[in-house]
Amino acid sequence: MPPRRQKLRNGTWIIPGTGERTRRQFTLRYPHLDGPGDDDRMRSLAEGGTVKEKARNVLHNTRVAACNVWSWLKSPNGRGTIKCSIAYLLASMGTFWEPAARFLGPMDGKHIVATISVYFHPARSAGSQIEAVAIAVVAVCYAMFIGTLSMATSVLFGSVLDMVELSYALVLIIFIGGGLGFVGWVKQKLNNPLVSVGASIASIGIITIVTKENSVHTGVFTNQKIIQSLKILLMATTISTLVNLLIWPVSARLALRKSMRNASTSLGEMLSMIASGFLSGAEEDFSSCAFTKASSTYTSNLSQMNKNARESKYEYYFLGQERIYRQDKAVVKSMENLAQSLGGLRSAANTQFELLKEVSLGPLSAHSAVSPSTNVFSPIFGRSLSATLKSGSNRVSTLGAIDEAPDERSDREDEQAAAQEGPPPLSASTSSLLRTPSDIFELFIARLGPSMKSLVHTMAEMLKEPPFGVPGSPININDQFKQSLADAISLYNQARGNALEEIYKTIELGRTRSESVQADFEEVAAACGHFSFSLLSFADEIQIYLDTLDDLRDATEQNRRTWKWLLFWKHIKLPSKAKAEDPEQLSLLKPVKRLRQSKLPQGIPDTIKNRRGTVGWDTAPQGEGIWDHFVRATSRNLLKFFRFLARDDIRFGLKVGIGATLYAMFAFIPQTRPIYAHWRGEWGLLSFMIVCSMTVGASNATGLARFTGTIMGAAFVLVNWWISNGNAVALAFLGWAVSFGAFYIMVDRGNAPFGRFILLSYNVSSLYAYSLTQQVDDDDDDEGGIHPIIGSIAYHRVVAVSVGIIWGLIICRLIFPMPARQKFKEGLAVLYLQMGLIWKRGPLAILLRNDTAATSYMKMGEQAAMQRYATHLQTLRVAANNEYELRGPFPFEAYGRIMASTQRALDAFHAMSLVTQKHGRLSPGEKALLYYTAEERAQLCARICHVFQVLASSVMLEYPLTDAIPSVMVVRDKLLGKIFRFRKEHLGNHDHDRKTEEVDDGGKGPSITAPSATNGNGGIRVSIDWDGGKAKVPKMEDVTVEEPDYALLYAYALVTGQLAKELKVIEKEIENLYGRLDEDAMLLQ
Repeated sequence: MPPRRQKLRNGTWIIPGTGERTRRQFTLRYPHLDGPGDDDRMRSLAEGGTVKEKARNVLHNTRVAACNVWSWLKSPNGRGTIKCSIAYLLASMGTFWEPAARFLGPMDGKHIVATISVYFHPARSAGSQIEAVAIAVVAVCYAMFIGTLSMATSVLFGSVLDMVELSYALVLIIFIGGGLGFVGWVKQKLNNPLVSVGASIASIGIITIVTKENSVHTGVFTNQKIIQSLKILLMATTISTLVNLLIWPVSARLALRKSMRNASTSLGEMLSMIASGFLSGAEEDFSSCAFTKASSTYTSNLSQMNKNARESKYEYYFLGQERIYRQDKAVVKSMENLAQSLGGLRSAANTQFELLKEVSLGPLSAHSAVSPSTNVFSPIFGRSLSATLKSGSNRVSTLGAIDEAPDERSDREDEQAAAQEGPPPLSASTSSLLRTPSDIFELFIARLGPSMKSLVHTMAEMLKEPPFGVPGSPININDQFKQSLADAISLYNQARGNALEEIYKTIELGRTRSESVQADFEEVAAACGHFSFSLLSFADEIQIYLDTLDDLRDATEQNRRTWKWLLFWKHIKLPSKAKAEDPEQLSLLKPVKRLRQSKLPQGIPDTIKNRRGTVGWDTAPQGEGIWDHFVRATSRNLLKFFRFLARDDIRFGLKVGIGATLYAMFAFIPQTRPIYAHWRGEWGLLSFMIVCSMTVGASNATGLARFTGTIMGAAFVLVNWWISNGNAVALAFLGWAVSFGAFYIMVDRGNAPFGRFILLSYNVSSLYAYSLTQQVDDDDDDEGGIHPIIGSIAYHRVVAVSVGIIWGLIICRLIFPMPARQKFKEGLAVLYLQMGLIWKRGPLAILLRNDTAATSYMKMGEQAAMQRYATHLQTLRVAANNEYELRGPFPFEAYGRIMASTQRALDAFHAMSLVTQKHGRLSPGEKALLYYTAEERAQLCARICHVFQVLASSVMLEYPLTDAIPSVMVVRDKLLGKIFRFRKEHLGNHDHDRKTEEVDDGGKGPSITAPSATNGNGGIRVSIDWDGGKAKVPKMEDVTVEEPDYALLYAYALVTGQLAKELKVIEKEIENLYGRLDEDAMLLQ
């Protein structure tokens, strides 16, 4: 029966708004996150026992459904769907309303107005609308430019020079292949959803003018189609913009401020729940509904916040508020840093749970512990800091939940309560009661828990009061926040120092324990210090966050309007030649601008590819003759040119151009042109442009959505035409109903391509068929003329779209195929190589190199670059799941677990970065420890880098692993053994000092004299090889080492242990995928 645990005292906390110190009762729980009430759910009809009860349930369900529908209609998605359907109805008037149709001219194609309103729908913010209109204008102008040049080429070579075949060849190669290939390259390069739909609009214009109209084929220059296209653009963009701005307008600036408020609140809730989970020792708190809801809310808010920030840029720039936009971005970046620090805090809490879990699985007898005479470098001692936790006693070894004591004092008794707040003094019996590592946690929480809870509550209250108002309103930040936070940190620092000092004193009083048990205690103490330090790092990020809020307030109050972005020539930067870098400092993942970055990771970096191409010439003897120099120079230049053509974006553009040329040539061959025109081949070519994606998996997914949407759209056409019998009013209303459902799929369900394909198929059949009844200029006798045969029209479109989809899949598979599987594996391998190179720098060695200032072993932007790279790999993993190969489906779930472990490893990288970046100057004792363990730390860094490289090779080549992969834990335990030997060597000197003179603690932990770093001959070691370099070691006979000096190395050991654990998980998953080779495997065949 475990002893009854004392309740957690209520510590002094700072009220953020006033700076007042109080001891009033508070809680870190958030009951409102537990879930909705029962009154909001639908009731089953089977619940009622009588007819009256069933009728009451039906009435209740009807009322709930009506409330849900009304709430949806008032929601942003509901209003956006209504706005889009209204814009579509107005755009269809270009076909149904005679004055509008007359304005567009006698030619067909008036349904393109509705098509553009579908692509650039008004369910967006004003900033996004500005961007959409700009992209639409550029797309149509580009299509008109290509169309004009193609007609001019046809007139020159076909009519004037009478070289018809040459004119057709030039039009096909230059304006179809080159023009559409450039469209594909831009779509892939910019990788923006609006740019993608703009590319589709440009493709429609180019395909219609060049392949459908007769002017290019007959060598006649006409501007009718160009003028009509400009009128269509004007009408569509005007309708979309007016609906966007007049009906429930949405401001990206206002949405940004709202998402910032929501993100701030979510951060405060997550902080409170993480701290509450640590204090209670309950890992299930992190899997509770409340924590999951808060975490998912913040994740969705983060993506929405970045989207709103990007869209608000156009609004701010249009209004001349560039400076406010930059400060808004700084606040968003600060919130992202807060989220990263919160991830480090959660990682530190998970360390506690892992330690307690290992203790709970251990044997029930303490006699299995390693004896004091055990060699710390032997394999028996191999699990000194992990598995040796299993040497706990028969006491219960999990940390029980610590209750919050009710505060029975009034505010008038705060001063007397504060005087009694200090923890009870440490007694000699306290150490004897600490028989398991979990007791260390209990002691730590009993001493620091109230102050930790108070600091967390103070910061959470600040985050729960975000100062963001509507754009243009003052930033109402409380000036007292900074001082309140500084006071709370001061109280926490004082309590933290006392708590850690008491823990180390307690450990020191228990020196008679075996080395194994002592190691357990020291690791638990390090885990406590690691979490408390991570919380302090989060508090530092809060201070930076408050500083950015001050800058935003200053920019808002000044409100100076500038339009410096119009001076575009000042923003053009010429590329400069990069300097050669150290290979270990090599960055394989280049940080890039968010607008230009592609969702497709590049994979193998250019530096490695260039080395592959030049290694032959670099190692070959250089001849003296002119011919040798010519061959060498020509080969290098040709290699450089072919490397340029081998770039993914260039190959994609070439692939699109080749596929479009081969498809469009049937429109220029006299024997096949009638077939092309009859089956409406232009819509097949457009489908090819839409389906042709960067990877095979993305093409498969888009092709399936395109085909399904086309079938559904054609079915709606047949039904609506049969109901309306060709009546304009009925067709307009039924078309609005179809658009409402399609826009619901696009806006509310988030499946924009599928809903868009339904409406596009409906437009090219229903609206086109009605335009035929108005006697437009079109060669449409095969489809009924003024009496359209709706079945033939829909059938021709479905066949054309299907052929285009099949052609796109064939081109993506045969010409420069880019399987998402291969790209995913290459990207994952490069990520592992980058992580290994970064860790090889030595997270603690950097502190010895730069002792004058705090620094991190990761360079600026590397953490964010790796995080974005991992996110893009997740996109590739989803695309790879849509690829179908004969060797079987893609192991989606297995790679999902690998990516989850990779993400946790990235969190460990960030946690270690915080430790080194925030540590400050090293104390003499810490320097002595770092120099003493330099060789083992260098071996550990090299071992981790080696394992990362082995995993990268296995993933890249899909080769099985061997059973001789070096273990990280062995080297890590060797490092811990070195630390224990350091402590063991000084114990004798320390005991001798205690006998000769009384030790006066003076408020400090016990101190020792560091042993000398000696060589085998007993002399002082003059240099130690750490991290690939030589460092002179000072004489350390007189260096005093205190117990807290061990915390830095133990924190390093904890993070390294987490990293080793995740590497083991990844290794196991790769072994399950590709197998494992043993010494009996026969590979030579």
